[in-house]
Amino acid sequence: MSPDILAVHADRRARVLRALGDGAMVLPAAPEVRIGRDQDLPYRVDPDLYYLTGYTEPEAVAVLTPGTEAPFTLFVRPRDPDRELWTGRRGGVEAACEVFGADQAFPIAELPARLPALLAGYDTIYARFGGGRDDVEALLRRILVDARRTRPRAGRGPQALVDPGRLLDDMRLVKDAHELRLMREAATISVAAFREAAAVIRPGAGEWEVQAALDAGFRRRGADGPAFETIVGSGENATVLHYVRNDRPMRAGELVLLAAGALYGRYAADITRVFPVSGRFSGPQRALYDVVRAAHDAAIAAARPGAAFDAVHDAAVAVLVAGLVELGVLTGDVEALRADETAYKAYFPHRTSHWLGLDVHDVGDYARDGAPRRLEPGMVLTVEPGLYIPATALGAPEALRGVGIRIEDDVLVTAEGPEVLTCELPVDADAVAALVAGE
Repeated sequence: MSPDILAVHADRRARVLRALGDGAMVLPAAPEVRIGRDQDLPYRVDPDLYYLTGYTEPEAVAVLTPGTEAPFTLFVRPRDPDRELWTGRRGGVEAACEVFGADQAFPIAELPARLPALLAGYDTIYARFGGGRDDVEALLRRILVDARRTRPRAGRGPQALVDPGRLLDDMRLVKDAHELRLMREAATISVAAFREAAAVIRPGAGEWEVQAALDAGFRRRGADGPAFETIVGSGENATVLHYVRNDRPMRAGELVLLAAGALYGRYAADITRVFPVSGRFSGPQRALYDVVRAAHDAAIAAARPGAAFDAVHDAAVAVLVAGLVELGVLTGDVEALRADETAYKAYFPHRTSHWLGLDVHDVGDYARDGAPRRLEPGMVLTVEPGLYIPATALGAPEALRGVGIRIEDDVLVTAEGPEVLTCELPVDADAVAALVAGE
């Protein structure tokens, strides 16, 4: 790890240590996942652990104890030449201190013996249950139960468990300069891969071919891989929000929806575009596309500092509902339909935005004290309005049935207004169609 990045993680830990007060924090690595007898799924590090330490190996546990001589302790897998022959080199206890800046480090096998003493002087433990590390959770339960029994006489010991998100979520929600560099690069890589994948689109080609082009484009440019399972939905498959089978040949005259993003430096991009398989939108397809495009533009314009988070969604809904009425999908008064979510939810069933960062759906509350959260500079969110007309929507014009359109970009809130990190990928219908034609 470079000195600059080491300093970034150290600064974050310092902020948390100051905020902990009479509490200590325990952050375990995400568990390794195995299917069948001996197949391990690709490992993904726990975002909170990575955010504060940069540590990426499985089994680790970080412990933050403010006010001590060694406030940052790492428990890690030790070096093991036999296992390293099969699964790759480990940093071990030595690297935990020398590379990642731990004040002290121990083999993970020593966690049960050492953790009770590390936590004994604190009233509150910040730790998350339900993350899959049953070994750590069982140990923390035992520590809390023991403290309940001994605290009346000892006058010390943990008595409360608090989710670490209470301190970490707001920190992670507002991105620092290091994070924004990584997210801009993830966006740049994703845009380039989308351009390449668009050239693969043609009648008779498989959805899987487009997926392969996207995923290869990410890796070829230095990304860790896709940030989430790539979506390539042609024809009616585009009306399935998280369609990932990607096993159907594309047909002339259809549209194909691509939703994907690169993971770079463990930060995610998230883009959606819709392309005409034959290189040209039909009149009805273009009309529906232009409604979604207008909603996309209105929602991005609403993503300004001080605006309510819900203002982004409300801006999109206003345009989408008016467009559905104009296209004959809905009938009635536009304002009344906007106010009644059930009136349009069959065609726009999801929200317009989510936070983006180390997680594709990143941490952070969308509301506080019953009111929508206000946007601040440094927040990154997606803007992704869509319209999905089911094939069974008999009240909709026949030419629109089975058509799904979503347009998604990644937006950074700045003091001056919204900055679209993925703006180099066109959204204009003619420019999108030109990508399929290789222009």
